[in-house]
This record gives sequence, C-alpha cells and structure tokens, in this order.
Amino acid sequence: MISLIRKTGDSSIGQTLSRMLNPSASGIGSAAPPAAPVAPPAPVVKTFTPTPTEAPAVIEDPARKARDNFRYRVTDELLPKVEAIADLEERKTWVAGKLDELFARIGAKMPDDQREAMRSELEDELLGFGPIGAILRDQEISEVMVNGPRQIFVEKKGRIVETDLCFRDNDHVLRIIERIVAPLGRTIDRKQPLVDARLPDGSRVNAIVPPCAIDGPSLTIRKFKKDKLKIEDLIRFEALTPAMAELLQGCVKAGLNVVVSGGTGSGKTTLLNVLSSFIPGHERIVTIEDSAELQLQQRHVVRLETKPKERDGSGQPVAIRDLVINALRMRPERIIVGECRGGETLDMLQAMNTGHDGSMTTAHSNTPRDCIARLETMTMMSGMELPLKVIRNQIAGAVNLIVQASRLRDGSRKVTYISEVTGTEGDMICMQHLFQYHETGYDVEKNKVTGEFRTGGYRPACLKRLEAAGVKFSADLFDK
Repeated sequence: MISLIRKTGDSSIGQTLSRMLNPSASGIGSAAPPAAPVAPPAPVVKTFTPTPTEAPAVIEDPARKARDNFRYRVTDELLPKVEAIADLEERKTWVAGKLDELFARIGAKMPDDQREAMRSELEDELLGFGPIGAILRDQEISEVMVNGPRQIFVEKKGRIVETDLCFRDNDHVLRIIERIVAPLGRTIDRKQPLVDARLPDGSRVNAIVPPCAIDGPSLTIRKFKKDKLKIEDLIRFEALTPAMAELLQGCVKAGLNVVVSGGTGSGKTTLLNVLSSFIPGHERIVTIEDSAELQLQQRHVVRLETKPKERDGSGQPVAIRDLVINALRMRPERIIVGECRGGETLDMLQAMNTGHDGSMTTAHSNTPRDCIARLETMTMMSGMELPLKVIRNQIAGAVNLIVQASRLRDGSRKVTYISEVTGTEGDMICMQHLFQYHETGYDVEKNKVTGEFRTGGYRPACLKRLEAAGVKFSADLFDK
C-alpha cells in the first residue's frame, strides 16, 4: 500500500481521498455545487429502511461512492499480501502496521470519526466479513440475509428490513463465503454449491452459489446472542407464563422426552438451549448437530458434529444418523439432536424408547399434530419398511411432550402449545394440550398481536411419573 502511495504520489489514491473528503470539487454527479455542506460519512453501524415492504430509493451519494472506491483500491493492493500470510496473528499484526502507515500519511485530511470508520471497514475487508462485518457485531440483529451482491437484509427486533450496504460484485461475496467455510475444512464451488458452516461465535451459516443460486451467491447467517437466555428472560419477553415454565422445568428434570416443534425462525434452538439448562449437572449428555449451535451449561457434555467429504472428494462423510447410532455406544444418559430432518428420526425414537429418558430434539412443523405427522414421515425416510401402526406406536412410546414455538405476525416469538402425548387409540396417536396461546386480535397502534395463554384444564397423564421423580406442582397449576 505504501509503495502504491509513493509511486502515484497524490494522483490516484490521493485524488480518490480528496474526492471522498470533498466530493463537490470532484466533478462526480451534478456539476453544480451542492446547496448545503455534504453530510459526514455514515457510522459503522448503518441505518435501516423504515418500511420493510418497500425497497429503498437508490441515491447516488458521491461521498459514499468515493469512500467505497478508496476502500476497494486499498483492498486490491493489500489483500494478495494478506492472504500469503498463513498465521492469523501475523496477518492481524501486518494489517495493523500497514493501516497505521496509511492513516499516518492521511493525517489531518480525515476527521477522527471518519478515520476510525474507514479503518474498521478496511479491517473487515482484509480480515473479517466485508460489508456485513458491522451488522454482525450489532447485538440487536438476529439474522443476516445476503441476496447476491446488491441486496443485504437483516432481521432486527423480529422484523426483516433492507440495509443500505452492498458487496462489490459476485466475486466479493464468494470471497467472504470462502473465508467463513475454509477454517472448517469445507469448500464451496460449482461442484459443491451448498454448504452449512458456523462462525467462531457459533452463529449458523448457510451459503449457496451459482449455478444453484441464479442471481449470485446467497448467504444466510443466524446469529446467537452472546448472553445465554434463561427461562426468566422468556417469561419477561412474554414468550410463556411462569406456570408453563414450571411445567417445562419439572418435565425436563423428571426425564421426559421432549420434541421442540416450530417453523423457521420461530426460536426452536433458543428454546432447546433453555430447556437443556434444567438437566441435572451430573448426567452425561451427548449433543448431535449438523453445525454446532447448542450452548449447554453442564460440564459432562460430549458435542458431536457431522462431517462432509474432504475438499478433494476423499474420505467418508458422517451424517447425523451415523452419530446417533454411535452415541448409543458412548454411555449417554441423555441425547440431544439439534434437528431431526430425515431417517435419523427412527434412531432417535429408538434411543428414547431404550433407556435414554430425557432426550430432546427439534422438528420443523406448524402445530403439535403436524409434528406427529412429520415424525411419521421422517421415520419412513429411514428405509425401513415398517407398518404405519408400528411407527405410531414407536412415537407414542418415545415422545412425552411436544413444545410448539411460533413466530407471530408482529415478529414476536411465543410457546403456543405445550402438548402431552398420551398414547394410542386404535391407529391414532392421542394428545392433550396442557397450555395453549390464543390470539385475540391485533393492536395497530402498538403493532402487536394481542392474545392470552390458557390452560387446557387437563391433568397430565405423566403426573405420577413426575411425582415419583420428586417433581411436585401447585394444586391449581392445571385448572382451567
């Protein structure tokens, strides 16, 4: 970078920098000088579009365009040298030194706040996650969605909005995706256009590139809060009531098998994390996931993760089903599968039926009854030619509780059902709703769904089992 500055003097980067600091003199955009002083560059944390349903107007901002050009020129010059350094700490030291030299030469030409913002953006480009680095650091953002290089959406406080950020081109997006998956030993290209990965903080990443992604590489990042949520937090957020929390805590402690059901983004993994916190600390737990997301607080935990083939196509992939079968040989007291989505469901049900009480998993479905149907379908995907009646008996004998998580219209997340599986009657699986959330309307002024939690009025069929495990509830907990 310094050699580039010396070679060009103030003609290239210097001129770009001048345009960035004084766009009215650069000839960019309208020839007429602006009527008002140019606003300073946006801070690192960007502003968001106020209306989710409308795309923001495209406004040519000369200062922003010049700043982006400056960042791209610096990145193009330094990135090949950065990538040639294998050790991560050496990379950070080298980049810090080069940026110190660069901004020392700029000196007083750039205000302190602009200099810090530009330095942060350059560090993201050279070492981090490019344009999305700033929003990944924003604790209020729970999901980042990149639809090609020109569109970046985020979920903030339960609502999806479009940002004013963008990538340079498809290659820029692909470079950031490769930077995410490379440390995990995974690869993504035209031959392998799909990949699931995770960030160092545990956030879940899914990427898909051409030819499967028509409009350019797509990247979806589900962030997880650094501060682990507790049941008290869910009560405070009105996701459930204290009575529901008392029931769930007692069921987990007593070793009931639980399936957390819900749609995408409904909070299944968060709820599973909270439920796992009730498991006694002395029990041995084995967790099985595609990409490690669970944050168990106990000490006696073994974490297992699936493995794809090696980059060169060699090696044997290890699927969730393989890990479930292997976990049975590891003397677990509880098995927690991050998500059942295929034939591993049969192995999970068998584990629940063969002494691993208190096991838990999640499944995609909209209601507890739909969850039962989906468990049936996924069991059939195991390849075992089992009669439907046998499958239903397996489910009824294995699953004790279905906890339904839902994302409502206003973006809030709630536990909408706590349903107990009570057995079979003929060929049908029977269940009863112990608690249920009923919507009563929509408050337009507050932009909030209104409703209330109600008990079903049923005494749990497993009440004697809970009492035998030392779990007792107040007499009126289940009164309607």
